[in-house]
Amino acid sequence: MSYAKLFSLRRNPQSEPIPRTVPNSAGGHAFPVSDWTRLDRFLMLGSEGSSYYAGPVALTRDNAQAVLRCLAEDGPRVVAAIVAVSEAGRAPKQDPAIFALALAASAEGEHALATRRAALAALPRVCRTGTHLFQFASAIEAMRGWGRGLRRAVADWYVARPVEALAYQAVKYRSRNGWSHRDLLRLAHPETGEPDRAALFDWICRGTLAEAAPALVHAFASVQAPGVNGASAAAMIRTHGLPWEALPTELMTSRAVNEALIERMPVGALVRQLGRLTALGVLAPFSEGTEHVRAVLSDRERILKARLHPMALLMALKTYASGRGERGRLSWEPVAAIVEALNAAFYTAFASVTPTGKRLVLALDVSGSMAMGGVAGSSLTPREAAAAMALVTAATEERWQVVGFTAGAGRRWNEGTALTALPIGPSMRLDAAVAATSDLPFGGTDCSLPMRWALERNVQADAFVVYTDSETWAGPVHPVEALRAYRRKTGIDAKLVVVGLVSNGFSIADPEDAGMLDVVGFDAAAPALIADFLRA
Repeated sequence: MSYAKLFSLRRNPQSEPIPRTVPNSAGGHAFPVSDWTRLDRFLMLGSEGSSYYAGPVALTRDNAQAVLRCLAEDGPRVVAAIVAVSEAGRAPKQDPAIFALALAASAEGEHALATRRAALAALPRVCRTGTHLFQFASAIEAMRGWGRGLRRAVADWYVARPVEALAYQAVKYRSRNGWSHRDLLRLAHPETGEPDRAALFDWICRGTLAEAAPALVHAFASVQAPGVNGASAAAMIRTHGLPWEALPTELMTSRAVNEALIERMPVGALVRQLGRLTALGVLAPFSEGTEHVRAVLSDRERILKARLHPMALLMALKTYASGRGERGRLSWEPVAAIVEALNAAFYTAFASVTPTGKRLVLALDVSGSMAMGGVAGSSLTPREAAAAMALVTAATEERWQVVGFTAGAGRRWNEGTALTALPIGPSMRLDAAVAATSDLPFGGTDCSLPMRWALERNVQADAFVVYTDSETWAGPVHPVEALRAYRRKTGIDAKLVVVGLVSNGFSIADPEDAGMLDVVGFDAAAPALIADFLRA
């Protein structure tokens, strides 16, 4: 008997373990990521969208336990990570960071006091808007009671910021998640000697509008009065900077109102309102509104300052180009100039990347599991996100090949597997490139395919960048074994970058191999991190 046919240190099916691997959710084996890596994944990807093999409840529970273990090990380090991700705008949503901050503010154990103090000190840096604060309050209610330190931190949130900025929060974000400013002010009891701030608190809590209240609050009260027409509302918007959330519903169809709103509308709000503004005729070919939107979306400094995440722009592009909203009956005829501006702004929102000059195989996992769930709770599947992330690298680099891989049904080249060269690249508009992956055949996951394909075809690659959920199980050899075989047979010390698109606990990258790197997909800094690693 040849025992080597039954067991090998170089070639084992993914359904069987190799040293230091653990079972993944799909029935295969992969390397477990550290709790700190999982913290990063959770902060940037969340777990509300679930995956093919694990629902949101299980994913959230596992991620929360990882966060708690990190807090027990080094709570202030966790808080610093939360602040860094939040302030740099690296995550598509704030929700995971706010939830993790609530866990930190509820820490227990040997070093809990330092952790709780760090978390409460970070509250205004992470919870920058009223909505963020309401989310934090909702999360805290599930973790702990309202002690003195927590009430003081909330009071400081209301006292520390300028009065006009606080008034803006009061009229823009009046209530969310079952909480209102009135609820929190009555819990926190902030003290102030400023007449205008005291008048603002009195208006929030009792509805009493004193003369000392900020001008924005008086404007809000005026625009809410019965009988106000579009022209009058537009004038108040231009004079006082009223946000659209402060307006009564009946004024939101006024063209004069919407033309006034877009002049000062924050970038994020403007991107979210593009379809509605087009349906109303405010945005049309060659209109002033369209030129304004193009100018905003081409302003790199403004996009970065607004912390507008690339995924927000990708979702806006996908929705706007479709001509209809994801919910409701709203429809519009897309303006080509705005579609192109959104496409360009997506690339702008990522950190600047210096080309590496390396030969890259950009390998997209297009298996069945990648077509399920949503990235960061969005309608964007991991498969679509993989295409978008690959295009960012392709737009920067000069030498690359994009391939899609699966296992089972599809174009076969070896052992029942399927790998297809994808005709997508930065010359193709982003929404079209993303859509191009949706028609590919489903199948199981075999993340060893890119390396096996390159070896079979004698493709000379310096690195393989694999975009996946790491739920690999169907291949005859583990991905790390395939990479090492590629290195051995070609003489190229090829690297492997794994771009994780689900916040699970697995990776196909061996953490003990210096030539392998695991990064979080849709981290706004990911392309730059990948480039730095490839140059090293």
